Amino acid sequence: MSTFLRRITFLALTIVLCEPFAIESSLGQLPQPKAPSPKTATDPLNRETPNGTIFGFLEAAQSGNYAIAAQYLQMSPARRQANGEALAQKLKTVMDIAFAGNLKPSREPEGSPQEGVPGDRQKLGTMSSGDVEADLELIRVPDANAGKIWLIDSDTLTKVPELYDQVEARQVETRLPKWVVKHQFAGMPLWQWFALLLLIPVAAGAGWLVLVVLQIPMRWWAGRHGHSEVEVKSVSAPAWLLLGALIHKILAAYLDIPLLQRHYYAQVTAVAVIISTNWILWRVVRWFLRRVRNQALALGHGGTGSLMLLGERLVKAFIFVMAIFLVLGVLGFNLTTALAGVGIGTLAVGFGAQKTIENLFGGVSILGDEVIRVGDVCKFGDRTGTVEDIGLRSTRVRTEERTLLAIPNGTVATINVENLSRRDKMLFKTVLGLHTDTSQEHVRTVLSEMRRVLNSNPKIESNSVRVRLIELTSSALNVELVCYILTQDFNEFAAVREDVLLEIMNLVEDSGASLASSQKLYLSPDPASSQPRGDAENKRERGGESPQGKPEAAPAATDHENASSRVSADRARLESALRNRPQGDGKNARNDD
Repeated sequence: MSTFLRRITFLALTIVLCEPFAIESSLGQLPQPKAPSPKTATDPLNRETPNGTIFGFLEAAQSGNYAIAAQYLQMSPARRQANGEALAQKLKTVMDIAFAGNLKPSREPEGSPQEGVPGDRQKLGTMSSGDVEADLELIRVPDANAGKIWLIDSDTLTKVPELYDQVEARQVETRLPKWVVKHQFAGMPLWQWFALLLLIPVAAGAGWLVLVVLQIPMRWWAGRHGHSEVEVKSVSAPAWLLLGALIHKILAAYLDIPLLQRHYYAQVTAVAVIISTNWILWRVVRWFLRRVRNQALALGHGGTGSLMLLGERLVKAFIFVMAIFLVLGVLGFNLTTALAGVGIGTLAVGFGAQKTIENLFGGVSILGDEVIRVGDVCKFGDRTGTVEDIGLRSTRVRTEERTLLAIPNGTVATINVENLSRRDKMLFKTVLGLHTDTSQEHVRTVLSEMRRVLNSNPKIESNSVRVRLIELTSSALNVELVCYILTQDFNEFAAVREDVLLEIMNLVEDSGASLASSQKLYLSPDPASSQPRGDAENKRERGGESPQGKPEAAPAATDHENASSRVSADRARLESALRNRPQGDGKNARNDD
């Protein structure tokens, strides 16, 4: 048997012998079925939290289902069967009339820690009528079917009958017509609805009177500090809403509204107070920041003014978001989850909107550093234009072609920006070429006259004047003129530059010199063309006839005559070309000739 076959046989035997162990090992590694976990017990009456217990009792009692309401009381089964419904009805009446406290129980199964109260108890408030007083407390007890639940404490229930007798003796309903007491709407008697509606115009009128009284010192203060009456009236509407809501809540406290409806009424008035307060804050912030912005613009700080505009938008957005969260908190939403969601969402948005955040902070840095301002003429890279607006995301520029260019603020903060409007003076620099035939004396005269012209102009900074002969070339003598014109307006700069150039042209002509031309044509004199052109042409036209009319024999052409003829033909072609050239070039050629 060959070596290869022996190896194959050994490998096969190894696999066969090791297979049972491998199967056993793999079976041992298979996931074993888990023991069934006990199901979490849930209470059908939602008594796992203090909030569920107290509102479950009130809702059941309000609907008249006192048998269910009795299930929220800490009583023995026999006692609950005997007088649980009657006690639940009395407790509902006492809570509606005599309860005082903050009806915001915890939504956590363990409740919320309270100072001086055991961990298995929750104190919600106090019920008092006459000389009788009792604490409304909840206790956490074990239940065979639902685990641990919260119930109204038995110590509280012992004082309910006595409190009920005090409340019945003091009820105002005994003096009202029976139909407004008997009939109810949304769990509240009709007379209380009528009273609440009647208190709305009463509270509005009282709030208006209070506002009128408060406006007297406010107007005096505004007049003394130079503020207009319109600025004072800008907070009148939200202040009226705030005062009206507070007065209505104070008056409604004497109506003994049922506890559950009182809770909802407190939520509505709290929302009105939050809206009016944030409304006033919105108006005050807007007035203050606009006043600061106007002062900054009056002092010439355009960047600070634009930054105040950006700050106004951000503060308004913060006030709006804060009002939304306060309203949600009053309505009973869990703000911890909402804030956590907002944090995660903000983080996700931050990663997804890096460019937007970059542009936002770029705009803040631009406005803070006051590199550019609205109305400045700036050069952004290879584009030049006037800044029209600096927003949260981009800077808008009106270009020289009258197009609107939007540049992201992040880009503006990183590129080189040249602010042309911030120049205190403008540079005038040019090079003039004198004719190469200009003598040295004429050049010195021209340079001296140029300096005189520049120094005599009041718009030119004399300390910066520089007139020098800088270069000798085969086509011109180059003279460099450098100076600063004392202006920031480009139109004025162009007018001064034009006047200077015209004066230089005049003084160059008066001195006998001339400026070099960009194109020159020089013609050398033709010695063979000394004979008048008319005689030669007449002789050629006569075919070589003599003055006596007899033909002459044409002499043999010499080399000199042939050369003269070629030169004359070349001259004729040049003259024809000159006549066909544009007017300016023709003039230069004739002058040179």
